[in-house]
Amino acid sequence: MRLPTRLASLAAAGGVLIGWAAAAQPAAGSVVAAAVPPAAVAPVSANVSAAPAASAPAGVQAKGAALENAATGGLLWSRALDTKRPMGSITKVMTALVVIRAGGLGREITVSAAAVSYVRKHDGSSAGLQAGDRLTTQQLLEALLLPSGCDAAYVLASAYGPGLTAFVAKMNALARQMRLGRTHFSNFDGLPWPTEYSTYSTPGDLLAIGRAAMGWAVFRSIVSQRSYRLAAGPGHHGYGWQNTNMLLGSYPGAIGIKTGSTSAAGYCLLFEARRGSRALIGIVLDSSSSTRAVSFSDAEKILNWGFR
Repeated sequence: MRLPTRLASLAAAGGVLIGWAAAAQPAAGSVVAAAVPPAAVAPVSANVSAAPAASAPAGVQAKGAALENAATGGLLWSRALDTKRPMGSITKVMTALVVIRAGGLGREITVSAAAVSYVRKHDGSSAGLQAGDRLTTQQLLEALLLPSGCDAAYVLASAYGPGLTAFVAKMNALARQMRLGRTHFSNFDGLPWPTEYSTYSTPGDLLAIGRAAMGWAVFRSIVSQRSYRLAAGPGHHGYGWQNTNMLLGSYPGAIGIKTGSTSAAGYCLLFEARRGSRALIGIVLDSSSSTRAVSFSDAEKILNWGFR
């Protein structure tokens, strides 16, 4: 999403400040009744301590960061592992996880005019969806995760809540089920409303969400693509979506996952890469307030260190 001028002062939302010391209380709600892979509900028990400071990747600018073994969740390195921060569109990984767990990926959903106007109102990143088009849930997940479409997030949340409020409640209920006590969602896409800081998580919690999402084959197949083209068909226009994750195709072995940015969050990246039988998953939060490329550079430094 578009990154305006960075806020100079700390902001508060619901009694929670950036750099919070107290644990946040997630909103109430119910979890979609669907089978969940063990990884999706495992506590972040490995995120207890980081490697010694002398054994750390050099030159990483992110204010919050971490790297884990993707298979085991074993922590390799971290910075401010449990510090709560906004994470922008990385929120959409949880949005996708709630939808995928619910199932019905072939379900057809009509794009509402409200979804289109919502993106315009909030100046959010868009998949360019056109009102009246009928798309399947899986096609909408492509629109959600590759170009980071806030319009796709709106459509999916409306259908799978049903309703926006109910859907956000399901996101928070799933976070509680996964024992992510330092994560809270106030919306379904990571846009800075009702405040810049009302949706937040930590490096440790976001890695748990990433591992859970990557446990689903459909999620892995979507986020590993550099682009996706949907030809025009009965009931919908044609679309072409580019992945905002520039690690794909530039970093050997990169297989996902999701970018994010707002004024308060800075440029962020949840990422995973595989070399041989070894896979590493990492996160950088607030790598830069002005330059997206720094988040990718941070990720490369962390991965290079981890694979060494």
